[in-house]
Amino acid sequence: MACDFDSLGDLRADFSQPETLPALIERVRPGLIVNSAAHTAVDKAESEPGLAQAINATAPGVIARCAARLGVPLVHYSTDYVFDGSGHQARSEDAAAGPLSVYGRTKLEGEDAIRASGCSHLILRTSWVYAARGGNFARTMLRLAAERDQLQVISDQIGAPTGAELLADVTAHTARHLLAQPAVGGTYHCVAGGETSWFDYARFVIEAARASGQAIQVAPEGVCAIATSAYPTPAQRPLNSRLATVKLQQQFGLRLPHWQDGVTRLLTEILPQK
Repeated sequence: MACDFDSLGDLRADFSQPETLPALIERVRPGLIVNSAAHTAVDKAESEPGLAQAINATAPGVIARCAARLGVPLVHYSTDYVFDGSGHQARSEDAAAGPLSVYGRTKLEGEDAIRASGCSHLILRTSWVYAARGGNFARTMLRLAAERDQLQVISDQIGAPTGAELLADVTAHTARHLLAQPAVGGTYHCVAGGETSWFDYARFVIEAARASGQAIQVAPEGVCAIATSAYPTPAQRPLNSRLATVKLQQQFGLRLPHWQDGVTRLLTEILPQK
């Protein structure tokens, strides 16, 4: 039966006030909850830990307890920032956590609260997420490459650029399984295949734009690699953002595409067509 949302009034959720969420959930009575809300301004979180705590940790716990009480599955997105970024191997879901920042710590606390609630859930950890709409790394690099003769890009952080469309597809697929078989619930890693650095990611984007005839001012040799230490930020970034996705692919019969496939698709959407 279709839900008449107009009759439910204001359905906006304020995650900065987690105590208001149960009444909203009770009013909507959803069959599935997908929580994509988060305080993702990583550097800003360092100066407003209370807000990050409310949005990333307290609110997911409140939602999870409501989901448990109503018998509703929950899908929640988390991050590679729950790890310390050491080493060079892709981390599995059961690897020891060790967040380096307020953002990572509060996201880990949100995960723990969901698990403790007893609700049927999927926690999908991901990293380096982008979408065609809004700001993203590729857009920034293209703008700077059209304006400058030289770019400096970090080369010692390694991960897999992961499209929001891929996450949406995986969510739909795994959520359907969760609704039918609650036993498949748990924590999974979901990132695109392969790995790269921000430096090589930038070069891939810029060269693709150059090949398509876009106006690029920076020369290929003008894109320079720098270390994370040369670009200090309030929040410490993990150098190793690799996440192993074997568990997700085997459990749900998936094959995750290479990161270059998704970025190429992104570029066809955001580059001007000639």
